Amino acid sequence: MNISSLSQQLNISVSELRRRIKEAGFNLSPTVRKIDNVLAKDILQRLTSKPASPPPAAVPPAKKQVTLSPVVSVRELSGLLGVPVTAVIKTLLTNGVMASLNEQIDFDAAAVVATEFGFEPTEDKKSDLFLNTSVTDVLAKENEQALQTRPPIVAVMGHVDHGKTKLLDTIRSANVSALEAGAITQHIGAYRALYKGTTITFLDTPGHEAFAAMRARGANVTDIIVLVVAADDGVKQQTLEVINRARLTRTPLIVAINKIDKPEANPELVKKQLAEAGVQPEEWGGKAPFVPISAKNNIGVDKLLDTVILTAEVENYRANPKGTTVATVIESHLSKTKGPVATVIVQNGTLNVGDCVVAGGAYGRVRIMEDENRKAVKTVSPSIPARISGLSAVPEVGDLLRVFPDAQQAQSEARQVLQHRSAKHFAIKTGIVADRENQRLNLIVKADTQGSLEAISQELQKLENEDVKIKIVSQGVGDINESDVLSAQSSQATLVGFHNSVLPSAARLARQKGVNIDVYDIIYELTEDITRAILNLILPEVEEVIVGKAKLLAIFRTEKNFVIAGGVVEEGKLQADKKLQVFRQGQKIGTGKLTELQRNKEQVRQVEAGVECGMKISSTVPLQKGDLVAIFQEKLKEKKLRRVQEK
Repeated sequence: MNISSLSQQLNISVSELRRRIKEAGFNLSPTVRKIDNVLAKDILQRLTSKPASPPPAAVPPAKKQVTLSPVVSVRELSGLLGVPVTAVIKTLLTNGVMASLNEQIDFDAAAVVATEFGFEPTEDKKSDLFLNTSVTDVLAKENEQALQTRPPIVAVMGHVDHGKTKLLDTIRSANVSALEAGAITQHIGAYRALYKGTTITFLDTPGHEAFAAMRARGANVTDIIVLVVAADDGVKQQTLEVINRARLTRTPLIVAINKIDKPEANPELVKKQLAEAGVQPEEWGGKAPFVPISAKNNIGVDKLLDTVILTAEVENYRANPKGTTVATVIESHLSKTKGPVATVIVQNGTLNVGDCVVAGGAYGRVRIMEDENRKAVKTVSPSIPARISGLSAVPEVGDLLRVFPDAQQAQSEARQVLQHRSAKHFAIKTGIVADRENQRLNLIVKADTQGSLEAISQELQKLENEDVKIKIVSQGVGDINESDVLSAQSSQATLVGFHNSVLPSAARLARQKGVNIDVYDIIYELTEDITRAILNLILPEVEEVIVGKAKLLAIFRTEKNFVIAGGVVEEGKLQADKKLQVFRQGQKIGTGKLTELQRNKEQVRQVEAGVECGMKISSTVPLQKGDLVAIFQEKLKEKKLRRVQEK
């Protein structure tokens, strides 16, 4: 706000206003013409307040209430707040959001604007029932007496080459009988098997990326994770990733120590490594069952399946086949013959051919439904996988599928999802910033649960390096509030949120104090951004890349500053006006520059491998017949974290 505008509001001259501002204790430059709106508001309140003696109990003026949808256009927000559109756009810009008149923004961005204009925003949850729905919410509303036991859904995961695929093949072919006659030759990302009278659903997906995508959308299809660890290789990077995901989703973990029949197998070492990673074996007083197996030779697989069934009985997985239908997308693609196709696992209710459904931003009527054997089915009950077609678009992995009364309502809900996702593009995100001067990265971490905090802490430990120090100033559970912002300001830290929100008042304060805030849905996006912030602090190293080599066959002329020589290009290509290195008997003896190249007595810019040429070379050492000259380019070496253990 301009000083002159403020003086007009107070009906006093600019010079009188400056005098009163100083008397009121505000430290303002005598030449400043424009001040921040927040400061202007404080000055206005201070100069217009009338002291009373003694003042009555101060009752703060009630803020104006405004109810905002999860997604609102800039134009609609302007009308709700009763302020010009230009003022809304300007406020968004000052908060790092570029959105035009008709573009949609999410509640978080809209709430910051509303707070700026003196409103107290609340989110309209009623208009967002589908977006805020989860499988847990649906089950919580079901009649307890209507719930029935359902088959467990098991994901087999682990590090590359530790035997996941072989274990699934062994279970599928040797230890179980298929529910349908004949062997299962094709499947749809999941299949069912019958073992000792109990049905078990196995997921070939999610893979690691798919699992992360499901987690990002709040989807937790897996009831039990079987973690495969090779007895001859031990705990690896992807092993730790699976452990973290199990912790994040609070999914029971069964460890299958594979390849125990190999001579170099060391199951006890694997147990020790997993215990250090926070997975304690039952025999050591922990909660995780450990089963030694050989997937290749079908050793211990029966015991592993017994453990799966026992875990399922203890956890008591249930659903209501006659209740609200909800499923999760585990695979999707565009078929040339069937159009958009999605593989889903029903988690409650029953999915029928002909149902009007919404899956993410896709909607439609289920035209065809197939089981894992590509056999057409009309109904699918809880824990059963099915491939469906009839959707308007290809849904994303992890999207929730719901049944709606009619196609019109389904289309409306799908449109709302698309608007919500589009609005997320304009979410306020300031980025992770490191302390370049001190080579340090200070973080304050807030998450939705204690389990999330532990998983983030473990991921950050893996980023410890020799170049940049990572310090977690504080961590806690809940939304990011004003206290967190003040703490981040005092410690010069970046505020990181995981699966939570930033309170509008905190976002406003963060902008005033210059505090950076980032909120994530996927833990590996968080670690990627932190890794990027660390690498930005590391000074680049230059490496020399050889692009061509030539052997000197003759020295024709030697001058004070150069040599004329003939040779043949042995590797790559020679280029004129490039730096070179000189090698003699395999040892580097000096450097120089290839100033000219000739072929057939004509000057050229480059000569390919296998071709003889003439060269004019300036060098720091005398050249001889038989020397090797190598043309090189200087490139910036790719930055990498130097792990602490690499010292």
